[in-house]
Amino acid sequence: MNIVCIGGGPAGLYFGLLMKKQDPAHVITVIERNRPYDTFGWGVVFSDQTLGNLAAADEPSARAILQSFNHWDDIDIHFKGQQVSSGGHGFCGIGRKRLLNILQQRCEELGVRLVFETEVADDQEIAARYGADLVIASDGLNSRIRTRYAATFAPQIETRQCRFVWLGTKKKFDAFTFAFKQTGHGWFQAHIYQYDGDTSTFIVETPETVWRAAGLEEMSQEQSIAWCEQLFAEQLDGHALMSNASHLRGSSVWIKFPRIVCGQWVHWNDTPAGPLPVVLMGDAAHSAHYSIGSGTKLALEDAIELARCFGAYQDSAAALAAYQQVRAVEVLKIQSAARNSMEWFENVERYSAMEAPQFAYSMLTRSQRLSHENLRLRDAAYVAGFEAWFARRAFAQAELPAPASLAIPPMFTPFKVRGLTLKNRIVVSPMAQYSAVDGTVGDYHLAHLGARALGGAALVCAEMTCVSADARITPFCPGMYAPEHTAAWKRIVDFVHANSDAKIALQLGHAGAKGSTRAMWDGIDLPLERDNWPLLSASRQQYLAGVSQTARAVTTADMARIEADFVRAALAAEEAGFDWLELHCAHGYLLSSFISPLTNERGDEYGGSLENRCRFPLRVFAAVRAVWPAHKPMSVRISAHDWVEGGITPDDAVCIARLFKQAGADLIDCSSGQVSKLERPQYGRMFQTPFADRVRNEAGIGAIAVGSIFEADHANGIIAAGRADLCAVGRPHLANPAWTLAEAARIGYAGASWPKQYLAGKQQLERNLERERQLGAASAGLTPQQLAARLLEG
Repeated sequence: MNIVCIGGGPAGLYFGLLMKKQDPAHVITVIERNRPYDTFGWGVVFSDQTLGNLAAADEPSARAILQSFNHWDDIDIHFKGQQVSSGGHGFCGIGRKRLLNILQQRCEELGVRLVFETEVADDQEIAARYGADLVIASDGLNSRIRTRYAATFAPQIETRQCRFVWLGTKKKFDAFTFAFKQTGHGWFQAHIYQYDGDTSTFIVETPETVWRAAGLEEMSQEQSIAWCEQLFAEQLDGHALMSNASHLRGSSVWIKFPRIVCGQWVHWNDTPAGPLPVVLMGDAAHSAHYSIGSGTKLALEDAIELARCFGAYQDSAAALAAYQQVRAVEVLKIQSAARNSMEWFENVERYSAMEAPQFAYSMLTRSQRLSHENLRLRDAAYVAGFEAWFARRAFAQAELPAPASLAIPPMFTPFKVRGLTLKNRIVVSPMAQYSAVDGTVGDYHLAHLGARALGGAALVCAEMTCVSADARITPFCPGMYAPEHTAAWKRIVDFVHANSDAKIALQLGHAGAKGSTRAMWDGIDLPLERDNWPLLSASRQQYLAGVSQTARAVTTADMARIEADFVRAALAAEEAGFDWLELHCAHGYLLSSFISPLTNERGDEYGGSLENRCRFPLRVFAAVRAVWPAHKPMSVRISAHDWVEGGITPDDAVCIARLFKQAGADLIDCSSGQVSKLERPQYGRMFQTPFADRVRNEAGIGAIAVGSIFEADHANGIIAAGRADLCAVGRPHLANPAWTLAEAARIGYAGASWPKQYLAGKQQLERNLERERQLGAASAGLTPQQLAARLLEG
């Protein structure tokens, strides 16, 4: 093949040398606009895993890179005058110039032609000049080639919120260091790592609003560098900061990160010689925020995979299709983690109220790639120390004496709210069972909720219980609007209290436009075949277009009746003995229909602004809170994201949470979606946890995380990082009522609270086993007749 790589960065150089190594007959030219052995930037970072990939692809260049690396295991975090350190992370730093020099030298050894100081204005002209069979567009973040063929590549370029400046210093750092400084204008942070024997990269970052407020926009490059030196004087220890961007003037040295995602990576040009592929690679195809140090890693691994594909396929089209298929998935994983990391650093203010140990833990786990148990594998002593700190704090907040051993996973620490103390942080989510008869729960619910109360969770939340007959989703949904309902619920509550140390909550709701439907297994959201009842909503709406009944808009008289229904149900919940009440304001049900602009088109004081749309749900909440005992908690479930353009957003969720906090809510249960059939959720493990994170740390109210939390590692990480106060686990508890106890056993934690019946049975089993052991020892050497005589004697 005759290959032209436009752009002499890591991607172009590494692909060139790998292809030349694969087949010396290839004619490969790398064209770079800069001078030979010249580059901008300071150091780049690799993980130990990336080094392994390089060694497997080309051992000589990997060896040269390894010999030039500065390696470290520790991460140091400086926050509020404290330093928190964690080890075992395995990173390496190398100067960008040194890395390119190594790759350039290796290219020359193998016979790759390097062309410098050549600006490529027209890739088609260059391809024709060199007779190319393949053009690699490795021309960086601002790729001209990507722009030229944007119709094919479909790039999505999002300029992010922070300004950052890439500097260096002769101060040597033993660890990857993150320093956070609060100013009168807001927070600044520095990302610092040593990459050779005497130089460290020093990136200073802050949100643009803070950057402008600090006056950095008006400063010269020299003035802003001096300003940063003064701000981070403690970390610099008298050393200066250096810039290698002398070609930039004024504040232009402070840049904003572009997040780049491309829909396609290959474009085909028709040429006289036939179809010619133009292939994106490295930063031209994608970007990953520097806070996880993966930009260069992705570029090199692009090169490795494309070279592998050309070695595996005889046909170029097949090779390129395989390249895109494999790399698009791998890049998406890294970009997802990088986005989480980037957004954490964009919102340091959100976490600034935390104490240093939790702030550091939150930072370490920000990408959601590094879990609680991953951290333990890397640095068991750090995790043990953090768990002890977290447990000591949790027991103090719960006003309980700390146990002798504080080796307690965060999910098993107590949590106190109002007069109620939960033994741990796990909640059984409310899950519709469609098994009530005329609103009355029975033996099924006793078994369902009772088993889960015995299974180790601290709080069991009953499914949405409807405040009137016409508030039900289906005819099989439970209610709390008749005396027999109260008595039936009391039987279950009494069982939970008598046989476990779990608490039990009731979730009150009104189905609104989603009511009068069949049980889920008979057709989810489909209306009843007969005996339908009229539906209400904030505004006239049909949940399933052309299928559902049309709900009419509630009147002021309807509102008064509905409010009274909720109050009556709350009084009945207290009579039944429930420990906790949750108001359902999510998923498109009646109260949710007021909150979302997708379903509220009212022109009165209950429509329009977010505050107005929340007016009726807040009114219902206030009325219920007024009759619900002051020592018992009340939470509110909200849809923190409608997943529809024009619907509720996470920004709105924070405002909604603040309104309910002012009304007296104790926690916000942060769910999402189910308001519109047009929704496009982005599913994944713990996919709704970021909503709880924002609500808890921006609105300053307790939060419950829900959604694809299915193992102890998830719950421990969420609770430890302060992303939520409680974790609600649904489907795993359906599969295993004792999920909490099973997870405790799986992670080797013996301190979970087991049901007393189990403990009694376990003790009896142990006694029986001991008796069998003694009998076995006593019967050694006896004949069958002698053994029978002994047994008859007892």
